[in-house]
Amino acid sequence: MESTERTMMDDLKAVIADAEELLRSTADQAGPKVQEVRARAEESLRTAREHLKGAGAELDSQVRANPWAAVGIAAGVGLVLGILLSRK
Repeated sequence: MESTERTMMDDLKAVIADAEELLRSTADQAGPKVQEVRARAEESLRTAREHLKGAGAELDSQVRANPWAAVGIAAGVGLVLGILLSRK
């Protein structure tokens, strides 16, 4: 599972890098360079989506195997978010 998480993080970093480059490229020009960067960004998004689907299925099976642990984690996250949001 650690390998899957690492791969997902690498894919997400690639998506972010490609999106930033796309924004920089399109700020003052259009043309072949923009199309090339857009194509790379689309491919990175496609790859990231595929990995996220696989991770989602794995997460689903873990939640089904350990429902009370999932409820406890969700409650803990909700409590922390509630405390943080109430400080405004």
